Amino acid sequence: MEQGVLQDNDIEILLNDLCEVYGYDFTDYSKASIKRRINRLFTIDRFLSFAEFRYRLRFDPDYLKRFVEQITVTVTEMFRDPLFYRALREHILPVLGTYPFIRIWHAGCSTGEEVYSMAILLKEANLLHKSLLYATDINAEVLEKARKGIFPLSQMKQYSENYILSGGKKDFSSYYTASYDKVKLDESLSKKMIFSSHNLVSDHSFNEFQLILCRNVLIYFDKDLQSRVFDLFENSLENLGYLALGSKETLRFSNISQRFKQIDKEKIWRKIA
Repeated sequence: MEQGVLQDNDIEILLNDLCEVYGYDFTDYSKASIKRRINRLFTIDRFLSFAEFRYRLRFDPDYLKRFVEQITVTVTEMFRDPLFYRALREHILPVLGTYPFIRIWHAGCSTGEEVYSMAILLKEANLLHKSLLYATDINAEVLEKARKGIFPLSQMKQYSENYILSGGKKDFSSYYTASYDKVKLDESLSKKMIFSSHNLVSDHSFNEFQLILCRNVLIYFDKDLQSRVFDLFENSLENLGYLALGSKETLRFSNISQRFKQIDKEKIWRKIA
């Protein structure tokens, strides 16, 4: 092994360890992506050998936690891809508003920016009072951040611009309270949220939803794992429910494509009854 770089066989051994010892199954994640992240961690944490790295992962629970945090993707922002949120606001929420109760699942919610964005849309459509937002992720630390609803003040300018482009008409600052370099989002938003650990690879369906959002997560999975996750989503959606994917993701060539119809160019699909 060249200094500082783990080989494919090393990566495979680590992933098998994680699966056997802890039940974390990363074996079907995109090989190039996970190799890049593991090598980055190996380098920045200055391990001298693969054996030392492997031992630490197997026997140090705190380091395992760090590993999972670093390997899972947490890049997100509020109202990311504003035209997507405009499509939700204009085309999807009016339909969901006809239901007596609305259940929405944010799968792979990361630090929660997307969930809070959705809560704001629902509040402005006067639907939040009859909605429940389930926000799940494999990464316990990002879930805790999401639960707190505290974000850097420095990001609010970008979030406010995104909000306006998504069709927002209010003063975005009315949704948070600023304190020093942080902001806390309004608790009227978070009280309609349930944050929970869920592993898309190994866990099952846990409810029936009218809308599932899983954006920019599946691009890190290989085709077999994507197929399993698509099956999970189909089983978790009511008939005529909606599935929202990221800008580089599609159902078009998937195992469930025949049972869905794309209804918006912003990657929203509807389950055929």
